[in-house]
Amino acid sequence: MTSEQTGASFNRLSIFYPMWNEEEYVDRALTAARRACAALIAAGDIDDYELIIVNDASTDRTAEIADAIAAVDPHVTVIHHEKNRKLGGAIKTGFAAATGDLILYTDADLPFDMAELPRAVRLMIDYDADIVSAYRFDRTGEGYLRTIYTFWYNLLIRTLFGVKARDINFAFKLCRARVFDHVELQSEGSFIDAELVIRATRLGYEMLQFGVDYFPRTRGESTLSSPGVILTILREMRELRGALDGITPVVTKD
Repeated sequence: MTSEQTGASFNRLSIFYPMWNEEEYVDRALTAARRACAALIAAGDIDDYELIIVNDASTDRTAEIADAIAAVDPHVTVIHHEKNRKLGGAIKTGFAAATGDLILYTDADLPFDMAELPRAVRLMIDYDADIVSAYRFDRTGEGYLRTIYTFWYNLLIRTLFGVKARDINFAFKLCRARVFDHVELQSEGSFIDAELVIRATRLGYEMLQFGVDYFPRTRGESTLSSPGVILTILREMRELRGALDGITPVVTKD
């Protein structure tokens, strides 16, 4: 049945996780997503859901664990990269694979309480937003160096692109699938979060932001502030500046 027949706001919610060596998080991430999706179905906001794992050539047991879960849960799909394509490549694969009319991208380490997802969907419906992007109330738990780095990064994005995002790289991007009728992501690195928001808002899509409690990673290691990652961000930022010349809104709202 379609959402028109059932009265649900969306036919299907797609949630995808880019994963590289996340063996300790796979099951927990999927369990939290199932719980949130059950709440959304009960509320009549979605009819169905799918959970997509993009295994970015992990070298631990991520692939094995994910495949075992997918074998017994029809809601779960696993996509394997033969070569590591970094965060940008994994995110592009996830958005391309999603079949829902509503798509959430987030991280496997659950940086926020997945119980926030029904609230985000309700905000999207009530305010007719195209993207709901979360920001962290307090991110000092990951260290003051990363906090300072993020402050300057967000300031740079606002200055160069005019996007008023409080926490543009946070892994909570809830998007209507129609956004990708016109947005084609190019970044291979961590700049892809910013690229999504910049391209979408430049084209006239509406973004809503809301705050969530932040839970730092307790297992594994993040590489998002390594020198190589930062250099890639700066290069892709420069490339996007040139690519945006001449882009005008394709979406207008009353």
